[in-house]
Amino acid sequence: MTKRIFKRKIYDKMKEWKSWSAGRYALMIEGARRVGKSTVAEEFARNEYQDYLIIDFSNVDEEVVRLFDHMSDLDRFFLRLQAFTGKSLPRRESVIIFDEVQFCPKARQAIKHLVRDGRYDYIETGSLISIRKNVKDILIPSEEHHLDMYPMDFEEFLEATGKKTKWDFIKSSFETLTPMGDDMNRHMMEEFRLYMLVGGMPQSVVAYLDYNDFAEVDRVKREILRLYDGDFRKLDPLGRASTIFSSIPAELSRNTMRYKVGSVIESARPNRLGELFADITDSRTVNIAYHADDPGVGMALHAHLDYFKMYLADTGLFVTLAFLDRDYTDNVIYRKLLSDRLPTDLGYVYENVVAQLLRSAGNNLYYYTFKDRVSEDTKPRVYEIDFLISQKDKICPIEVKSSGYKSHKSLDEFYKKFSSRIKSRYLLYTKDLRREGDLICLPVYMAGLL
Repeated sequence: MTKRIFKRKIYDKMKEWKSWSAGRYALMIEGARRVGKSTVAEEFARNEYQDYLIIDFSNVDEEVVRLFDHMSDLDRFFLRLQAFTGKSLPRRESVIIFDEVQFCPKARQAIKHLVRDGRYDYIETGSLISIRKNVKDILIPSEEHHLDMYPMDFEEFLEATGKKTKWDFIKSSFETLTPMGDDMNRHMMEEFRLYMLVGGMPQSVVAYLDYNDFAEVDRVKREILRLYDGDFRKLDPLGRASTIFSSIPAELSRNTMRYKVGSVIESARPNRLGELFADITDSRTVNIAYHADDPGVGMALHAHLDYFKMYLADTGLFVTLAFLDRDYTDNVIYRKLLSDRLPTDLGYVYENVVAQLLRSAGNNLYYYTFKDRVSEDTKPRVYEIDFLISQKDKICPIEVKSSGYKSHKSLDEFYKKFSSRIKSRYLLYTKDLRREGDLICLPVYMAGLL
């Protein structure tokens, strides 16, 4: 595949780090494997510094690794590093990248001394839970600034495919609450459905641009999923982590109020698998929405940690994972999404992509369920708010529809209970932007602007 460099939003955050840090903090970029951490780190080093050095700890000479056993004499350390790498870096004008730093915990521990020394800047990249697993016996440096890196959002996808001006139009429509127009909305939904199928993993986007072939895109996504499966099995040889991950589409398709661990692993309960779920969360391959027992600004204080929903961090991978046991040609989501005929029982694909876009925009994910009994003789009806996000000192309930269907009973009932806490109510669906009183109906591709 062609070597392509995509514009990523994290780049601007890295520039901010370089400016305010002035060498006082190393930068740690965390994210799932194949999300583009190494690429953006090297591109940043190439553009923003006079020179740079990359040490890839997943593929480096053992002698270089042993250098970090002795950090008491930094002059000697840098002389030996120069001898092994054949590179001499100008002071304060260079950056050293510790790529896949989880494979060398002592290099991460050394950051404290290297930053204090001050002659170079440092960027670390790390993947999966091994960052946390491999630091049990070392001193974690406080001189680290952390940035999370996510799969491409819809704006980045449009930029990568040469359609940035379309995003400018979307953003303007959102900011002014001006309808896109039916024709433009239909066109943007076509682009968004394409984004949902390809996903935001750089390799998948490259495959789409190079081959214009969904079969090739699907092959790339399957390779990434196999890589994740291998990582999970190293983490948990019993296969529970792999099973929990691969069961996400099936659990969402049940349309239940939470991820039921017991239906995936016999007799299992979340509170008994706490460390395993923490590891899966740390992998950055999933997004978790916790139930907010008391929906308000302090939702984190009232989150039910054993009551949650799980989504894949990348919807393109989600589409492939949902039909991983079948050939690409049997994947009905590709056909139905492309023809805009996604049935109701596949609406959870839209829920997954909204979770992805809200999370990459910096929102923590929560949802809420409640019951309302009309009378003593009737069975209480259960309502669900798909997502709750905080904005200033208020909350915003969000309901997701996989069609143009405008019913929003859950939002209405939620408003009756918590009107004083609400800033805005949002219905995300496939039709054009419109307002119904205080309810804002947004095309789903605007989710990343919330």
